[in-house]
Amino acid sequence: MKLEPFEMERMQSTWENRVAHNLSESGVHPMAVDEVVGPEEQAALLRERLAYIQSNGTEELRSAVARLHPGAGPENVTVANGTAEANFIAAWRLVEPGDEVVVVLPNYMQLWGVIRAFGATVVPVRLREEAGWALDGDELRRAVGPRTKLVAVCNPNNPTGAILSEGEGKEIVAAAGRHGAWVLADEVYRGAERDGRETATLWGSYDRLLVTGGLSKAYGLPGLRIGWVVGPAVTTAELWGRKDYLTISVGALSDRLARVALRPEVRARILARTRGILSANYPVLEEWVRRRGGLFRLVPPRAGAIAYLRYGWPVNSTELVTRLREEQSVLVVPGDHFGMDGFLRVGFGNEPQDLRAGLDRIDAVLDRLPAPAVA
Repeated sequence: MKLEPFEMERMQSTWENRVAHNLSESGVHPMAVDEVVGPEEQAALLRERLAYIQSNGTEELRSAVARLHPGAGPENVTVANGTAEANFIAAWRLVEPGDEVVVVLPNYMQLWGVIRAFGATVVPVRLREEAGWALDGDELRRAVGPRTKLVAVCNPNNPTGAILSEGEGKEIVAAAGRHGAWVLADEVYRGAERDGRETATLWGSYDRLLVTGGLSKAYGLPGLRIGWVVGPAVTTAELWGRKDYLTISVGALSDRLARVALRPEVRARILARTRGILSANYPVLEEWVRRRGGLFRLVPPRAGAIAYLRYGWPVNSTELVTRLREEQSVLVVPGDHFGMDGFLRVGFGNEPQDLRAGLDRIDAVLDRLPAPAVA
């Protein structure tokens, strides 16, 4: 198996803790432990034995995840080390050499690289910027055929912040169903909607469907490294077996904290915090874009702390991001990392003063670029 470089993750892991302003993240400012649990539970954490736990997650945690997916039970859940591991074991189970996998793009490029490493062919179906990042149903139907093993979608979407309509979700399921293909829905941004209306899960709409998610993005708890796969019980048992060859289990403290975070009253408080950050910070980003006139084009994101900006300056996106980092110590994600030059993904989930300072530093570079065209 030959893996191609995962450019975005390598860039972020190299630089995100070394720059003054990291606007490359797609989640909100992380929570601290004492924001999740009260004093009594903090004391209990200090007494927790640092032992192996059940390697697919404790039954209590799996039950908490199942409650987010109507009709699911703990037997339908495998807990993983982040949504990244959840996506990996799902693809490992489903994809074989020679398969075709339809991937709705743009998308987090982990699956793109993993699918190709497994010897399958990626068949892209692109969301259309000119249509507000809507799905082209005709293109989807042409792409899904007898050799299609899997249709993969990220909803809410990374990097655009778009959300599939109910009809678009049905189109994906119907296209897969005509050929007996699986659907893999990465729903890690579910709960981070700017309007406060939680995105409907695709769970329950199809019998050959896996849903992945986790606590990193909507919850502001990336350091817990808690993700999950929800699917048919036979399949999630197989995914549990694949974890035996990887990380075995998540950490005992992470499992315990995740159980607290997913209590209904705590979850509601955490997601209210997330939406409060988005509500406060998005106008800052929107005004910054507006000041540049027609030099940026932005379809307003509906979910997630990310804005996907088309820009008009005649410079490659990776070159521009490198200049931002080297000259102003600010990090954003180039469109190249999504296979789309001419775009930047800018995170706005930081603390407000950090966001404003980072945007000011971006301005310092943009003001010195060659004359731009309208985006």
